[in-house]
Amino acid sequence: MPATVYENGHIHTLDPGLPVAEAIAVRGERIVATGDVASCRAAAGAGAARVDLAGLIVLPGFTDAHIHSASYARRLHQVDLRGATSLAQCLERIAAAAAVSTSDDWLLGGGWDFNRWDNPVQPTRHDLDVVCAHRPVALPSIDGHTTWVNTLALRLLNIDAGTPEMPGGQIVRDADGLPTGILREAAAAGVRQVQQEVGAADLAGQLAVAQRRLLSVGLTSIHDIDGVDCRMAYETLYAQGDLALRVHKLIPVTALDEALERGRATGDGDSWLRTGAMKIFMDGALGSHTCLTTKALADSPGNHGIAVTGAQEAYDLLARAATGGIAIAAHAIGDAANAMVLDAFERWQATGCAPGLRHRIEHAQHQRPADIARFARLGVIASMQPIHCTSDIDLVETLLAGHEVASYPWRSLLAAGATVVFGSDAPVEDPNPFHGLHAAVTRQRAEGTPQGGFQPHERLTIAQAVRAYTVTPAYASGEEGSKGVLRRGMLADFIAVSTDPFTADPAALRDIEVDLTVVGGVIRWQR
Repeated sequence: MPATVYENGHIHTLDPGLPVAEAIAVRGERIVATGDVASCRAAAGAGAARVDLAGLIVLPGFTDAHIHSASYARRLHQVDLRGATSLAQCLERIAAAAAVSTSDDWLLGGGWDFNRWDNPVQPTRHDLDVVCAHRPVALPSIDGHTTWVNTLALRLLNIDAGTPEMPGGQIVRDADGLPTGILREAAAAGVRQVQQEVGAADLAGQLAVAQRRLLSVGLTSIHDIDGVDCRMAYETLYAQGDLALRVHKLIPVTALDEALERGRATGDGDSWLRTGAMKIFMDGALGSHTCLTTKALADSPGNHGIAVTGAQEAYDLLARAATGGIAIAAHAIGDAANAMVLDAFERWQATGCAPGLRHRIEHAQHQRPADIARFARLGVIASMQPIHCTSDIDLVETLLAGHEVASYPWRSLLAAGATVVFGSDAPVEDPNPFHGLHAAVTRQRAEGTPQGGFQPHERLTIAQAVRAYTVTPAYASGEEGSKGVLRRGMLADFIAVSTDPFTADPAALRDIEVDLTVVGGVIRWQR
């Protein structure tokens, strides 16, 4: 098998035994040597190909430990409302998208955030009807926990004044009891079904396009949160030889029965496509006013959010899944939701059943200070997204004013001995991990505010932040023996950049661009 030597770089291996090297020798998908150029050429043997890195900085490939890649892929082809600063601006974009085609198919997209509008009032179906009444419209908010639909969409979803509320969701209604067009949490289940059906035709093709974008920002692995259709599309890409990044595929709670019947367990698969934990929702999101909190949200007296999954149901799901060898990844944003799922983990752990599974809490944004140590004691992984912190500064200061919580407490978790992994939650945020590194190290927005960072005592060092995108995601997926560090025997997954994040001004981290992405020893993307 021919070998390749990537040489003349400044390589951060993250291996304590050899932190810096100038070359990597690769045979097949694995690293056979790291070190100086001469030793790597010798290990590669005669006839090895050579790639001159020309002084570029090399890092282990980054992992996005929380991404909705099917949603991200679909959103590339749908109406994009991110960044809109007013209802009028959103409607302009929607009208333009609707005008492109005379089709009566669903108009999908999203990314709107009324919290950032000049008049922060949630929109209604009537607003949508003005610009698009002839076809159904469904537009999830930026956090994905609120969906804005028009009147025709409500009709097709069979939602009207007589539709009862469902557990874990809310149909927002006007003074006359009529749906306003805002659906929260489980109330939007019908929309999610439509999204899957509409996007099913060429999801594999859309993911093939999306993976190139992910490779271009330095991602070599992802932990995907989307549905069974997404897994099937990745299986198609893999079978065709077109899968170019590694996928740790979580199981939606709706597919638990199927997974158990098939005997599918966390860790099954190979280095390219692997089964992850089961995803359950404990609550909603702060921006949608649906995260589950101990105290009521400051601008909504009596509103403690929505418990999408109750405490006993969460425990029962945990017990069923774990008994079958499936770990749990519980979405929890509010402090009460985090406490609820930690209680379930602690209760299950006390039974002594199914040890060894690496359970996770996704987002883990706002926690009771006393719960931070429980992450470490229970071995629960905190799967967090640093860019959420800097996007939500205003919301935290407004909605959680007076709450005794630790918000985005990355440093406190690490100090307590907990495992922290980072991702993006794309398409909620941009999947570029350098945006996440900047947020983790500065706790500032892109323009450098607030000065000194938001709650600066929780800022990370660049070394800690890089580990959260490399070393610890490999641990979370049970692959610490093959990923996250560049040394002999590990998978040859790495990236090359022109700016060294370990020495760069923290303010410049966000602007670092990737020159080269290698997965399995093969250059998969190059600038």
